[in-house]
Amino acid sequence: MQHYPEAALYVVATPIGNLSDISLRALHVLQLVHAIACEDTRHTQTLLRQYGIDKPLLAVHEHNEAQAALLVIERLQRGERVAYVSDAGTPAVSDPGARLVAAVRAAGLTILPLPGASSVTTALSVAGISGGSGFVFAGFLPSKAMEREQAVQVLQAEPRAVVILEAPHRMEALARAMAPLGSRLVTVCRELTKQFEEIATVAAQDLSAWLAAGTQRTRGEFALVLHPGEEARAKDDGHRVLQLLLAELPLKTAVKLAADITGAPRNELYEAALQLKKA
Repeated sequence: MQHYPEAALYVVATPIGNLSDISLRALHVLQLVHAIACEDTRHTQTLLRQYGIDKPLLAVHEHNEAQAALLVIERLQRGERVAYVSDAGTPAVSDPGARLVAAVRAAGLTILPLPGASSVTTALSVAGISGGSGFVFAGFLPSKAMEREQAVQVLQAEPRAVVILEAPHRMEALARAMAPLGSRLVTVCRELTKQFEEIATVAAQDLSAWLAAGTQRTRGEFALVLHPGEEARAKDDGHRVLQLLLAELPLKTAVKLAADITGAPRNELYEAALQLKKA
């Protein structure tokens, strides 16, 4: 049984769309706390009404987070339990909450996370990227055109999958900025968990055309997964094949065959093989 101490901040994940995605533990804590700090009181009130929860609400958003954190800390120092929720998903990832958490930690008080819905992991789960090479969370790219294009150029060299979030009014501009990535695949998720959810995997150069194919496709919130490039996939496949071959063959033979099968660079596979042998 989980212990719920007093004088603690509870960072609570809430649904990203479908209200049924709230966890039983989140509902228990929201009933238990003395107050709920939130990004938007009106939005959070709608969620609480759905489950018959009535608690004092404290507005803690990007414009007042540092100052509002002091009010939360005062409550915690009085022995109260306080929950923090953002408008959707897990707080303090791309939503407000990080400054609040840092301030509470600096005050020497307890912080407890309650996991739940996240557009990041939800999008990754349907992207179909294998290999376990990890991913990068880029969040929202810069809003200015030149800075956005520079950010995309940086992502082009990133060998891992990249998760990007975007608002509907900037989605067409993002699609244009990603076009130079050519045939690199992008899984685009629109309105995840909501009534008009839509998920598709297209080449980056075709993303603008995909958006233009339906009038509704520029509406709603977006989470995109930029797939690893061909070179990264070849390297990842090469290491997996190499491990299998090393179990049966001499090192040099295993390296040659792994490179021939996957197209991964032979010198990198040779270094990897030496490391595996040492291990």
